[in-house]
Amino acid sequence: MHEITSRLIEKVRRTDPHQIEFHQTVTEFLSSIDKIIFDLPHIVHHRVLERLIEPERVVMFRVPWIDDDGVLQVHRGFRVQMNSALGPYKGGLRFHPSVNLSIMKFLAFEQTFKNSLTGLQMGGGKGGSDFDPKGKSDEEVMKFCQSFMTELNRHIGEDTDVPAGDIGVGSREIGFLFGQYKRLQNRFTGVLTGKGPAWGGSYMRPEATGYGLVYFAAAMMQDAKLSFDGKVCLVSGSGNVAQYTVEKLNALGAKVVTLSDSSGCIYDPEGINSEKLAYVKRLKNIARGRIAEYAEQYRGATYYPHVEVSSNQVWNFKADCAFPCATQNEIGVIDARNLVNNGVRLVAEGANMPTMAQAVHLLQEHGVLFAPSKAANAGGVAVSALEMAQNSARIQWTSEAVDLQLQKIMKGIYASASAAAERYSEKGNLVDGANIAGFLKVAHAMIDQGYV
Repeated sequence: MHEITSRLIEKVRRTDPHQIEFHQTVTEFLSSIDKIIFDLPHIVHHRVLERLIEPERVVMFRVPWIDDDGVLQVHRGFRVQMNSALGPYKGGLRFHPSVNLSIMKFLAFEQTFKNSLTGLQMGGGKGGSDFDPKGKSDEEVMKFCQSFMTELNRHIGEDTDVPAGDIGVGSREIGFLFGQYKRLQNRFTGVLTGKGPAWGGSYMRPEATGYGLVYFAAAMMQDAKLSFDGKVCLVSGSGNVAQYTVEKLNALGAKVVTLSDSSGCIYDPEGINSEKLAYVKRLKNIARGRIAEYAEQYRGATYYPHVEVSSNQVWNFKADCAFPCATQNEIGVIDARNLVNNGVRLVAEGANMPTMAQAVHLLQEHGVLFAPSKAANAGGVAVSALEMAQNSARIQWTSEAVDLQLQKIMKGIYASASAAAERYSEKGNLVDGANIAGFLKVAHAMIDQGYV
């Protein structure tokens, strides 16, 4: 690695020693940019990389709320506004006990280049809280969301920063957040995406990340003269992204045999068909149950409880393709080796950075087609941008119109990442391709706009 990039990695580690996830994403990104650093003297001169690794703004605040027992609870809220060179900050809100500043910065950094790849006018941001909506009543979730937005509202706006949902923030939470923003600002505006279609939301937004992931993977398969028809697929997670990944894979003739949550995973050798998927949606979206209940409902399935070991059971079954859709760092080196040994030929990331760097290298060394998250899971934010456009014009597009746009965007992202990989790194290395293609657009916009 060149002195410029290695010095920046060391600076990040020294300045923020405990921000492990942020170190990881910066290191992975700079490892790609290192390949082109001396081809871009103007970027070095303008110190673009030094500016990119520092957020434009970080907002951290307390969120007090009263639970159903009348007890005052206090949580921590965040909004990291990473980069606005291409447009208003755009990125989700995550409500989960694991949320901290490192994870928020990692997600905002990734979001910057993901949004760039879509070709739409969006900067990068991310936010959330260590609040856990699981096990909370609707009333408690509403009180928390109202308190959270009471502080956040002064930092966001339709031309400034437009949050969306993420882990722990679905349609219920977006509704409560939007209602409080409207009350405080006395305006009905497109400040949040992921809204209900009846009050400003876009059709296809719930499906977008999962569908987009499969559209991207299908473009990779097509280039490799392959298709999903008859392929056995492993999917982790059981939330929004996983559900619609399964739905689209089924539509293309694949058979999905796994799903998971934080408690464990299920393996169904007969496949998770449309009827079983409908059960999962009711279980996770309405009943807010655990994936273990799937194995009680369908006797051909087996449940494997999560055990704190060095590998993840969901990646240890024979399959052709794998779609990690749960959370960051869910595929380690042992998991990657299991995937290779079990015949997996494609890994496409639906979650953000779910594969550790060494695991990515192992998969690539064994010729596995690898779709990095900043390219492959950009469908959600792409449709969020389409929702912003619809809000600006006070119109609503049909599901078919949005889906056509989504397919076009995902194919465009694949083409951009593939072209950058072939030009600057090696053909098929979409990790480098996505990093470089996303970076160049942001970098040139930053230079054009001066030292800001």
